[in-house]
Amino acid sequence: MSKEEKQYFPAGQFQECLRTKRIARQVLWKEETDSTNHWAREYAGSRRWMEEGTDPDGTLFVAEKQTEGKGRQGRIWTSPSGENIYMSLLLWHPDIKPVSASRLTLVMGLSAARGLEKLTGRRAGIKWPNDVVYSGKKICGILTEMRIQEGKPEYIVIGVGINVNQTEFSPQLRDKATSVFLETGKKADRVAGIARVMESFEENYEKFLRTEDLSLMKEDYESLLLNKDRPVRILEKTGQWQGTARGINDRGELLVEDSRGYLREIISGEVSVRGLYTYV
Repeated sequence: MSKEEKQYFPAGQFQECLRTKRIARQVLWKEETDSTNHWAREYAGSRRWMEEGTDPDGTLFVAEKQTEGKGRQGRIWTSPSGENIYMSLLLWHPDIKPVSASRLTLVMGLSAARGLEKLTGRRAGIKWPNDVVYSGKKICGILTEMRIQEGKPEYIVIGVGINVNQTEFSPQLRDKATSVFLETGKKADRVAGIARVMESFEENYEKFLRTEDLSLMKEDYESLLLNKDRPVRILEKTGQWQGTARGINDRGELLVEDSRGYLREIISGEVSVRGLYTYV
């Protein structure tokens, strides 16, 4: 980092409190960017890291503000300055099949939930596939993107937005979104929050690389899954139907029992899942 960057992001403090072997050992920071995912993709493609003599794998991109933050299905992610966590993790040449990459979204969702629990002492829930939830409201969103080269992932970028110290939301979001501050009444240390999430991710990522699925995390994930054994509404392009969520399979697909008693596998990215009367 440059001297100018260090005066804003406490790199030394972060590295001292970070307990990882590889993930987030290099952090790049900006006061403002359009999107940390776009920044990470541009960095990977520019090959600047070759000139710097660094290994891009595990590099973390952190911004104080995003001007064009995005969530799943192109939704806007509101990104006020200096209040929340906006970051993207770059995985360079991960040794996995492209079909397995989308499962990393669930891996990060689980990691964000566990990281927030370590930060706040309060257990978070997960709304399938990857929304981290407090009090029935969303506190974290995740967006995973990939570039394929010669049939293999050249890189995967996982973007994470966490509402930490935000004190208010627009009228359109008040019944859907919350923050650590609104839930606990206390300002949280964002640097420590980033460290705890990255530590949880490294632990879960190592498990993922052994199987390329969620089989080694399934029990932990389902223990936080708010949809489990609850009625849900499945919104598809062709219509909607209702059923009861029964957990996930090893691939991270949601298992939903329909009205005829058949267990159907719901693939993330193709549908939206809602509670019958609420967001969860």
